[in-house]
Amino acid sequence: MSSRVPTRLLGATAVAALAVSGAALPATSFAEAAPAIDVTLAPTPDSEGYPRQNLLVEPPVDESDASIKLGLTPYHAIAPKLNQLQRTSQRVSAEVIGQTVTGRELYLVTLTAPESAAEAKQQERMRERILRQPEQAAGDRGLAKDYKTPIFLNNNIHGNEWEGTDAALRLIEDYATSNDPEVVEALETSRIYVVVTMNPDGRHGNTRANASGFDMNRDFITATQPEVIAVRDTLVRTQPLVMLDLHGYVNGTLIEPTTPPHGENYEYDLFIKHAYPNGLGMEQAILDLGYTPEDDGVNPPQIPFRDWEEGWDDWPPIFTPQYAAYHGAVAHTIEFPMRVNNASYNLPEEELQRRSAINTDIAHAAMTSSIAYLQEHRDELLADQIEIFRRGVTGAEPVEVTDELFPEIGPEDVYLTEYPRAYVIPNDDEQRSAPAAARLVDHLITNGVEVRTTREPVTIDGRTYAPGSYVVDMHQSRRGLANTILGPGTDISDRVDSMYDISGWSLGLLWGADVATIPEDGSMPRAGKAIESAVPTGQVEGDGDLVLQLNDPADLAALNHLARSDVGVEWLPNGSALVPAAAAAQAEAAADSFGVTFGPAPDGASGAPVDEFVVAAAASPQERWALNEMGFEVREVSATVLNDGFDYSDVDALYVSSSAISWGSLDEEARNDLTGFLADGGGFVGRGLHGTRLNDELGLLGVTLERGRSDGNGVVAVDNAGTAISAGATPHSFVYSPGWFTDLGEDVTVDQSYAADDVLVSGHWAGTAEEGGQDAAAGQPVIVSGTDDDGAAVLFGSEPLFRAHPKGQFPLVGRALFWSALQD
Repeated sequence: MSSRVPTRLLGATAVAALAVSGAALPATSFAEAAPAIDVTLAPTPDSEGYPRQNLLVEPPVDESDASIKLGLTPYHAIAPKLNQLQRTSQRVSAEVIGQTVTGRELYLVTLTAPESAAEAKQQERMRERILRQPEQAAGDRGLAKDYKTPIFLNNNIHGNEWEGTDAALRLIEDYATSNDPEVVEALETSRIYVVVTMNPDGRHGNTRANASGFDMNRDFITATQPEVIAVRDTLVRTQPLVMLDLHGYVNGTLIEPTTPPHGENYEYDLFIKHAYPNGLGMEQAILDLGYTPEDDGVNPPQIPFRDWEEGWDDWPPIFTPQYAAYHGAVAHTIEFPMRVNNASYNLPEEELQRRSAINTDIAHAAMTSSIAYLQEHRDELLADQIEIFRRGVTGAEPVEVTDELFPEIGPEDVYLTEYPRAYVIPNDDEQRSAPAAARLVDHLITNGVEVRTTREPVTIDGRTYAPGSYVVDMHQSRRGLANTILGPGTDISDRVDSMYDISGWSLGLLWGADVATIPEDGSMPRAGKAIESAVPTGQVEGDGDLVLQLNDPADLAALNHLARSDVGVEWLPNGSALVPAAAAAQAEAAADSFGVTFGPAPDGASGAPVDEFVVAAAASPQERWALNEMGFEVREVSATVLNDGFDYSDVDALYVSSSAISWGSLDEEARNDLTGFLADGGGFVGRGLHGTRLNDELGLLGVTLERGRSDGNGVVAVDNAGTAISAGATPHSFVYSPGWFTDLGEDVTVDQSYAADDVLVSGHWAGTAEEGGQDAAAGQPVIVSGTDDDGAAVLFGSEPLFRAHPKGQFPLVGRALFWSALQD
C-alpha cells in the first residue's frame, strides 16, 4: 500500500519551540479585565487600532534577580510598570510576543499616537505596498506623507548586558506623557517598537546565553530558540526603517556601522548612506552627556567603519542587526562602555550602580538620537527602503558603493553578488530528503521570503523536476535574504585577515535538501501564488517490512520514537532502520508526526535490535540541543559526574567534544568504569581536539589529529565513502577550527574526507598548507571509525552540530552513535 500522510515535519523540540513563540495566546484588554484577573496576552490583530492595551501577567517578586544588585529593573518589575503606563497613557501598547525556554514572557511595547482601526488597517496596507509593490509605492505622495515610519529597539539579547532594558523603560515612560513637540511629532508620524528584554532568563540569572545555553545573537538565520523566533517574527511584520540592538561592554562605546566585509546581499549603498550619519549622530548625543575618561572612566565612542580597519564586520546574518538589514532596516549594534558583568559583577554595589547608570544614559541617548534621525530623514529613509525592495522585485543589478557618499568609503567596502534567476527545491521522488525540503521551505516562508510551486516540469542542468516543486523567484523584495539562505556564499579568505565570527552558513547546502539554481539568464517556470507552508511529507510505501533512511534529523527522531515504543526496530548494516510489518500502524503514526518516509525493505533484511537509546554527552549546550532534536535521551556528564560514580547501565554511547572529560581529570575508579563500558559494547563518538584526545588516551582509534587555522570556518566540500555512517550524507559540511586525521591505523575506516580540490565553498580559511590553510586539508579524512577489543569509536574533525545550525549534518552524528553502540 502507499499512503500520503498529512504532517508538519517537526520533532518534539521544534514543536515545543513553536508552541512558545506567542502565535496563539489569549488576550485580554484593560476594559475587559478586572484587576485580579491573571492572563497572558498575545499580539492583537493588525486590523485593530492603537492603543492595544493588554493586561500583562505580573510575576511574583524574586529578590534573587541579578539586576537588583546593579540598581536596575528586575524582570518581575517590568510588567507592573508597563501595566501602569498603559493605564495612564494612550500612547503605550504592550503585548506578549512569545515566551522564553522557561516560560517567562517577552514584552513588545509600541509607542505611537492613537489610531483608529481603520487608520491602523491603512498603515498595514501601506506597509504591504512598500514590500510587494515598491514601484507603485515610490510614486505615491499620499503614502510618503501618511505612513508611520517604524523604528525597532531590541534590548538585552545577552542576559548579562542589562542596561538597554532600563533605557527602554525610561524612553517608554518619557514618551508616555511628554509634551515636547519633537516627541509628539515622532509619535504622530512613527511607530516605535521596543522589545524590553529579549532574554529575561539570562537577565535574571546573570548569563549571556538563554536557558538553553544559546548565544541568541548567533541564532538569527537559523532561529532555533523561541526568543529568537518571537523577535524574528516581529521584525518581519513591523518592517522597520531603523533598528538598534543594545549590548555591552566596549569602552568607548562602540557604534556600528562596521568594518569590512559587508554582507554581499545587502544594498549596501543605501544602507551605509544612513548607517554612518546615524552613527555620527549617536556619537554626538553620547558625547553631549559629558562623561569623560578622567572623571568617569568613559572613553569617547568609536565607529568601526571610521576607526577600525577590520575585525568587527557585518558579513554573517547570525546577528540581530545584520538579519534586520535584509528587511530594509538601517541597523546598528551599540555596545555601551562600563563593564558590570563577568568578574566585574563582584565589584562593590555602589560602583556597579554608578557604571550601570552611565550605561543606561548612553543607551537612552542612542535611542533618542536614532528616533531624531528617523524624524529628520524619514522621507529619504522610506524612499530608500522602497528602493531596496524595488531592486529586488525588478531584478536590478546591485549598485557599487563609492566614495561619493563620504570619504571613509574605499574599495575594501565593495562586496557585491550575482543573483540567480530563481532557486528550485525539488518536491519529487528524487529529492534527497522530503522533510529537509519542507523544513527549508517553511523556514523561508517564516522569514518573509515568497515561495511558489511550479505548474510544469523544470529542467536544470539536464535534470527535470516534477510539477509541484518549490520555486523561489529572485525577483522579489527580500531577494537578499532569500539568497543569503539558499546561496552557497563566498570564500573571502583572501579579502580580509580576520573575522569577528563565522563566515559561511548556507542553509541551501547544509540543511540536507537538494536545491537547484536557475541561472540569471534563465527563465522562470510557470508557478502558482505564494504558498503559506510546505505540503505534507509523511509517507508509508509497502505492506511488508519497512525501511527508514536516516538522512534527516526528523528520520532520527522517528527512529528514536519507535525504539522507545518497543516495536522491534532494527539497525541495518547500511545505516538505515528496519521496521517490521507488524508495526505498520506505528510507522503510519510516525510518518504523520515526523514527516518521514518509510519504504519497502529488501527481502530478508535483518540487523541489530534497537531499544531506547541513551547518550551520555560531554558537549556544548547547542550540541546537546541538537541531540535532543534527533530524539536521543541525553545525559550531561563531566569528570565530576563520572568521578561521583556514574551509572552506565542504561547508557548506549558516550559523546565527547568538550574539556568536561579528560583522562587526567578522572580518578582510577571512573577510568575503570569508562573502559569497562566501552569494552562491554558501549559506543564512543568524539569530535575535535577533546574528543580525539580522549580517544587517544583510551587507546581506541589509531589516528593523529591535524588542525587547521583556529579561525578557519565555513562550508566545505566533502566526499562520502558510503559507509553506514556517511551513506546518503550531503556533499557539504561545516567546519570551525577545522581538523583532519592522518597516520591511520590499519583497522581505521575513512567515512568522509575533504574534497581533493576547492575545499572551502564559503567562509574564511586563510593560510598556506604549511600554516594549516585549506590546501593542507584537501583529500584528508574528516570522519573516521573503527573497532577493536577496547570498543567501537567514531571521530569527527568537522562541526556537524555547530550551534544547532547545519541540520543536514546532524544525521552523521546520529548514525555514528548507533553504529558505535551496535557493533559486536
